[in-house]
Amino acid sequence: MSPTPYPFTAIVGMADMRLGLLLNAISPAIGGVLVRGEKGTAKSTAVRALSALLPGIDVVPGCRFSCDPAAPDAACPDGPHEPGAGAARAARMVELPVGASEDRLVGALDIERALSEGVKAYQPGLLADAHRGILYVDEVNLLHDHLIDLLLDAAAMGASYVEREGVSVRHAARFLLVGTMNPEEGELRPQLLDRFGLTVEVAASREPDERVEVVRRRLAYDEDPGGFRARWVADESELRERIAAARALLPQVRLGDGALRQIAAVCAAFEVDGMRADIVTARTATALAAWAGRTDVTTEDVRQAALLALPHRRRRNPFDAPGLDEEKLDETLRQFADEDRDPEPDPEPEPEGPDNDPDGGPDGGPGGGPGGGPDGRAPDQAPPSGESAEGAPDPSVPGPRTGREATAESAGDEDREASGEPAGGAAPEQRAVGAAAPFKARKLDVPGLGEGAAGRRSRARTAHGRTTGARVPRGTLTALHLSATVHAAAPHQRARGRRGPGLVIRRDDLREAVREGREGNLVLFVVDASGSMAARKRMSAVKGAVLSLLLDAYQRRDKVGLITFRGADAELALPPTSSVDAAAARLEKLPTGGRTPLAAGLLRAREVLRIERMRDPGRRPLLVVVTDGRATGGRGAVARAGRAAGLLAGEGVASVVVDCEAGPVRLGLAAELARGLGATALTLDELRADNVTALVRDVRTAQQTRRAA
Repeated sequence: MSPTPYPFTAIVGMADMRLGLLLNAISPAIGGVLVRGEKGTAKSTAVRALSALLPGIDVVPGCRFSCDPAAPDAACPDGPHEPGAGAARAARMVELPVGASEDRLVGALDIERALSEGVKAYQPGLLADAHRGILYVDEVNLLHDHLIDLLLDAAAMGASYVEREGVSVRHAARFLLVGTMNPEEGELRPQLLDRFGLTVEVAASREPDERVEVVRRRLAYDEDPGGFRARWVADESELRERIAAARALLPQVRLGDGALRQIAAVCAAFEVDGMRADIVTARTATALAAWAGRTDVTTEDVRQAALLALPHRRRRNPFDAPGLDEEKLDETLRQFADEDRDPEPDPEPEPEGPDNDPDGGPDGGPGGGPGGGPDGRAPDQAPPSGESAEGAPDPSVPGPRTGREATAESAGDEDREASGEPAGGAAPEQRAVGAAAPFKARKLDVPGLGEGAAGRRSRARTAHGRTTGARVPRGTLTALHLSATVHAAAPHQRARGRRGPGLVIRRDDLREAVREGREGNLVLFVVDASGSMAARKRMSAVKGAVLSLLLDAYQRRDKVGLITFRGADAELALPPTSSVDAAAARLEKLPTGGRTPLAAGLLRAREVLRIERMRDPGRRPLLVVVTDGRATGGRGAVARAGRAAGLLAGEGVASVVVDCEAGPVRLGLAAELARGLGATALTLDELRADNVTALVRDVRTAQQTRRAA
């Protein structure tokens, strides 16, 4: 962190972010704050600026765990401490890097000394450093899942536990947890989102005057950090005193039964899971009252607390839009406030009529939905004119076409006729159609054993999982294989002069466990968006299938990418990313129409995989080609697609072809493409997990029947 942090009071705008941070500074029991927003919105700047506002703390001299001298931790590894005078210091802000290891986070035990000497030699981690301060995780959505679990467990329990082969250490770990993330780079699982007390959304201002002021202040700070901060000393001091006053007032704030009833009603109305939302909302409302200098929680406190504590708890999958219906919130608060004030009989019923809402609420009025029309669709665009006729000789492919190629390419003409396009021309571009409802997709994986990032798809050697063997440690020992260590040390005991009980163990005897778990992969979708798909009105079903696979990729912690091909070329619609909701958004807006440049789509996929192999060599790819297998674009289009498939197969790319062919005439081109890729071919129906489960059940039933007979 810079020795001269940017002043918190100099931040322009971002009212929700500043309020969320301040409320957690007043009441750390709220559980931290997650700041979500686009890049360049001062997320990191605000968090670092907050640390300068926190009151200083007294610590036991020499204690590595920042024990409070007035009430030292009885289980402190550096203890026991006698109560007494302490040393004053500022509260720390500790940053957790995205690439941190588990040992760096929670600390590590010296296994060799623990086994040979029986000594708990413990090196504290970042959780110990952050005790009674701030733990800041930038890009928290990119942190490995098991580290997030450890982090949030410590934040919830106020303690960290380190256990290695029966040797354990516990120390206090109470801190203000702040995470920042850019949703474009991937979402947190809903279970992890729920563990953050508050969530705020930030975005850059669209007001020119405000943007000018942001730039002016930042340039002034960069030119002279000390001088710039000096101009804000009075404001910073005033804010620091207000935080301290709110902390002192917090125990006196009364959360009445009426406010509690409103909190419970709001959480029930928005159908949030569990009870954590109610507790966090209550704590936030209490902190808001203390921040305002009041000792009673008001309806406005409850409303503001709900806007901070509930939106992220309503996301159940990555395709749910975050947010809260403020009209519904206000109505619920009014209803329960009225019940508390006026327990009179119910009012007379409204007069009967087609619309009981005189003001015409968001769902009222004729016309129904938000699309502005009965089906929300616009007319198709007119087909482009002046297209050259298809089927002219292609000098790049020598020799006549085979009968199968001619049939496949003429089938493209049949598709265009079915979609209203003259034979030989390009299909008209059609407006994007919506995706069918997603379903639970069958599990697709990459063959073999990988060593990529931890996930839930393909088999891999990982830090967590079932033990399959032992090996000499590679670097710091974190997972001891006890029996292999004893086996390695046993033959040398006499030579090492062993006389009493216990083994004489040296460092070169240690063996670490080799474990097998699951890894996350790069799932690259190559989707046919040409006229042949639209002509058979299959695009909605195809989008639903891809959406189902995207949801599966989200649950299995994969990266995803999206390539579409139509017209004359293929387009990288979404570079590989952890944000499956971004992929879903691109898919939803995908138009259809035009020719079918299948070879271009496969070659574009090959190039994307080549680049990703250099960027992230440990992450194995899974190519998912969604097509009916047809190829147009002149003579030899099918042959070119076959050659492109052969290149991918030669590089060992694991592939799956989702066969979208339908209709009375089936050429089996998708299955032929799958053979060229060395891939599995699945129909849309076979992609459903419930169909696979039913098939397995039928096979097992038939086998049992045969055995019984």
